[in-house]
Amino acid sequence: MKKFAFIALILFLLIPAFAWYIVTTPVCIKSAQESFEASNEDSLRAHVEFLCNTPEFRNFRNLESLNLAAEYIFNVFSQYADSVYYQEFEVAGTTYRNVVATIEAGTEPCMVIGAHYDVCNNQAGADDNASGVAGLLELCRILSENRESLKRTYELVAFTLEEPPYFRTSDMGSAHHARYCRRNKIEMELMVCLEMIGYFTDDENSQAYPQDGLELIYPSVGNYIALVGEIGHESYIRRIKSLMKASSDLPVESISAPASMPGIDFSDHLNYWSQDYRAIMVTNTSFYRNRNYHEPTDTPETLDFQRMNKVVNGVAYALIHYDDRE
Repeated sequence: MKKFAFIALILFLLIPAFAWYIVTTPVCIKSAQESFEASNEDSLRAHVEFLCNTPEFRNFRNLESLNLAAEYIFNVFSQYADSVYYQEFEVAGTTYRNVVATIEAGTEPCMVIGAHYDVCNNQAGADDNASGVAGLLELCRILSENRESLKRTYELVAFTLEEPPYFRTSDMGSAHHARYCRRNKIEMELMVCLEMIGYFTDDENSQAYPQDGLELIYPSVGNYIALVGEIGHESYIRRIKSLMKASSDLPVESISAPASMPGIDFSDHLNYWSQDYRAIMVTNTSFYRNRNYHEPTDTPETLDFQRMNKVVNGVAYALIHYDDRE
């Protein structure tokens, strides 16, 4: 009887520890962080300012402003990528555009990095998601300038129609791209989605969570960037997380959870999951932190470009060194 009681006690202690390990994907890194400053804070700010100042808000109704944003992205991509093209598709009689850039640097399964450039209704969308697109544009430059260190092809995609009324529908720009990849049997190592990476705060109790109990294992202050993925993708999250933490002093948290948990699939990465690709989201946790979400107050003045720059540097470092053997 004592033996069974002892086993029960061990299980009682180990199961929560194992669950914590799976959910939070902790990593061990060297105490000495490598200095890596490839991203440009001024460039990030300029990209955000342009996207937030189109003649009309870049929502699905304002096609002229959406196309103006797409052309801007296309032109920046064209300065650095090996190829750039529009992936066009029709929704309700209107033609919309994803913008796709490719940096060819190896034969391994490709990496896809994406961010949506449209907004919800009538607001500038600085954090949601000009911040992600600005990061995408800087990543294109950085990957191109570090081409000799790359071992695989990188595809950078600016998506349209992520926001309502098309969110969670087959008309999302990312759904079109993910289906194209699957239909053409494109091998993909990982998709990395940049979704709101510019808002940070040091205020106490500024960070909320979608489920009770998470506040016991995650910070109450919204001063970190998060990596979000599905159960089963822990090794990929851990790899990106460890490299990001090694390159910057910005706190990095992570979570692996079922897509049924609110917030886990709240961006373009969900469409890659549905096509059986691995995908993770890089985010400041959206409305669980940023009260400007989907409001007219989501403007460039509310962003922390210094910490946003650290996010982009961290992602860039992770992509460049992803294939390094430890």
